Amino acid sequence: MAKSLGNFLFLVFLLNATVSFSQSLESSEQNLLRSFKGTYGSSEKFQFFFTTVNRYSENSAYDWLDEVNRLLVNAEKEEEEADIHNYKLMQSQIYFDLGDYDKSIAIARDLYTTKSLLDLPTKEILLDLIDNNYEQLEFYDKQVEIRQEKRDLGLTEKITFYDIYSNLGLHRDAMNDYIMEMKKTTDDGDLFGLGVYNNNIGKFLLLDGSASVALTSFNKAKGYVDIYLNDLTKVKTEKNITDANLLRGIIQGNIGQANIQLRKYEEALPYLENGIAIIRENKIGIYSIDVIEFTLALSESHLKLGNIEKAKEYLDTDLNLVKTDHIYKRNRLLSMYYDGIQDYKNATFFLQKNMRINDSIDKTDTSLKKQQLATIVAQYEVEDVRRSLDKKRMEMEIKDIEMQAKDERINLVFISLIFTLLGFAGLVYAYLKSIKNQRLIAEQKHIIENSLVEKDSLLKEIHHRVKNNLQMVSSLLSLQTKNTRSKAAIEALEEGKTRVKAMALIHQKLYQNDDLSVIEMQGYIESLINSVQSVFKKGGHNINITIDAEGVELDIDRAIPFGLILNELVSNSFKYAFPEENDDGKIYIHLRKNGEHGFFEYTDNGIGLPEDSEERAGSSMGIRLMNRLVNQLQSTLNIDKTSEGVRFWFNFK
Repeated sequence: MAKSLGNFLFLVFLLNATVSFSQSLESSEQNLLRSFKGTYGSSEKFQFFFTTVNRYSENSAYDWLDEVNRLLVNAEKEEEEADIHNYKLMQSQIYFDLGDYDKSIAIARDLYTTKSLLDLPTKEILLDLIDNNYEQLEFYDKQVEIRQEKRDLGLTEKITFYDIYSNLGLHRDAMNDYIMEMKKTTDDGDLFGLGVYNNNIGKFLLLDGSASVALTSFNKAKGYVDIYLNDLTKVKTEKNITDANLLRGIIQGNIGQANIQLRKYEEALPYLENGIAIIRENKIGIYSIDVIEFTLALSESHLKLGNIEKAKEYLDTDLNLVKTDHIYKRNRLLSMYYDGIQDYKNATFFLQKNMRINDSIDKTDTSLKKQQLATIVAQYEVEDVRRSLDKKRMEMEIKDIEMQAKDERINLVFISLIFTLLGFAGLVYAYLKSIKNQRLIAEQKHIIENSLVEKDSLLKEIHHRVKNNLQMVSSLLSLQTKNTRSKAAIEALEEGKTRVKAMALIHQKLYQNDDLSVIEMQGYIESLINSVQSVFKKGGHNINITIDAEGVELDIDRAIPFGLILNELVSNSFKYAFPEENDDGKIYIHLRKNGEHGFFEYTDNGIGLPEDSEERAGSSMGIRLMNRLVNQLQSTLNIDKTSEGVRFWFNFK
């Protein structure tokens, strides 16, 4: 019985393990490489590959390489030329990511021979990849040729040399060239760009041996990147966030290296460790020069602090060193380590390795770098002359500023001696005079304030009287209406009366406002509508009027034409647009002003304009009046016949 129970439990365990294993297999397949395999066509795979962030997060670069190699073999069998180009470019990029620059550049050069068959975006990726390979392989003359081609294709505006100068050891020249090229294109609102800019300036200074100044630039860069990452108001893509975090890791490592130059080894450790961790987290599976440099720097810090075994742990890390200076530095640190544990044989061995490296560099590297510099100067003499002239002008300006500052300091000392002698007397005189001036200023201020109050009162009084006079004119027109029997004359007098009221309302609003220079149009339009309604609105009409002019203010020169135009439009709507009583009448008034430009729109859903409205426009006083008023606003009245009603609109300044 117990044996049967044991077998049963074993089967249950085996079944659960099988299900868990199948689920883990299923989940592992739902990764980026799996998605890449499921993408149809080489163009779509190409796009997926080069736009995917952290594509090696779940599968190594070697797994991707196996898949791309398989696809390339199939494409070569089927002789699909476009597919071959796409897969070769992906293959070259993977070798670059692995740090195998020789294989990467060999494939890229082969593609370069068929560049005429590639479209411009693919050419850009290829040329950028070749440029990066040449930088790592230190083929700077060829790097310049590639950049010239990118400029000729319109991919860049001009050729830059600052990174090449820095790689050749001319760090100050590189920094000056970088500042001239980038300062004028770096926007103050681009926080990420400012982080990149200050980090690069700090790197040039660090390479030049100015660690304390470099540290200031690195801290600035760190501040910009932190603000950028913490700014929740700006939408950032996954790539934006990854790039910013990667930059943050590089800056942290650079701060650590600056502390090493300043011999602050204890302070350097956390920055270097954090920098390596952040870079590895955001540059998964990609060969990183920064990780190598920061790891060697960590080893150096521990050696200086006496943590010899900890230093050896970092030196034993599989860094896959490619660049000569990294190999040289590791040999030097290993020699220091063996010297620290008194293993002088191994210490001497690594010193001898560096001596052989030095011998090879002395024979070939110096002359090669000179040839590369000569190539740059020969090909781009004009730009070098410009740079030289700009540099000399900057030096002359700096010298002039220094001379002016020196003269000012001398003059300041001389003047300070004179003023010291006259100071006491001057202070007494200034004190007495200041009391007098304060009294005079207070009196003048009082006079000015009274004048302003009086001016405002006079202006308000003027507007009040103008308004009263216009109301008197309106009253006279009303009297004339009562003494007139002609229906046409009565209508004309009523129209005139509403126009006079529209102008009177302007002056009423002005003397009621604190600010006499402008009129708040929302309130004015509402008052004008009420005035027109009191004259024309008939019983049974239930017209819904919407006014959208909130926050718009106009001066009197614009407000009066607007009032008269609106008076005509509203009057016409009440008289003609809604001949039958209904509850569906709608009028919409829209007025907006943005800076120097404005927009006015008036619509109603009435019966619209008659068919012969264009012929009658010349004889209609209302239309002619509105056209003249719109002309005063330096615009043209537009009339649109809609399916329901009519629309009047115009732009104005």
